[in-house]
Amino acid sequence: MSYKTLNFIKMAGTYDSEKQRVIDRLKCIAFKEARDSGAWDGGYFREKILTENVIPFLNDPENVLVVGEAVFLHDKAPCMRAKATQQLLKQSGVEFWGNDIWPGNSPDLNPAEHIGAIIKDEVEARMLEERGKGRYSYETLKINLISVLEGLEDRTDLFENLLCSYPSRLKAVREAHGQHTAY
Repeated sequence: MSYKTLNFIKMAGTYDSEKQRVIDRLKCIAFKEARDSGAWDGGYFREKILTENVIPFLNDPENVLVVGEAVFLHDKAPCMRAKATQQLLKQSGVEFWGNDIWPGNSPDLNPAEHIGAIIKDEVEARMLEERGKGRYSYETLKINLISVLEGLEDRTDLFENLLCSYPSRLKAVREAHGQHTAY
């Protein structure tokens, strides 16, 4: 396995306690939901997300196997592709796929997005099965989320297959000249 693959696996939380894994996953989901709802503007993303969270995380040897070997991937959300954001990442020494590299119409090549979709779908299905007064409560959501996350912990084949499919995903995007692919 390459250092970059090992960095991804380590950053995915394989070294944390169970409690910290759940907290990290909840933060990731909350960040994604906030971003997707339009609550993030470029300034908020750069200050709160990148400067206070992502950049320190990537520069901490406790979080990655080799500092400087991790690559920050984004999905071309406006706050991520802003010139000021790209400049901040460059100045911070964070390796990333900039607007000049990321294909304009590519499918989502971020492995975390695939896992996020699985988590979201499974939690949503469980929430739809809930009955009773507290079915929409924060506590019910938290219980279902923890259950789904625990179910994913032993699915190393899913994570391995997703990581190993990356070269073929990139090849498909190149061959489609950035257009949609089967992924």
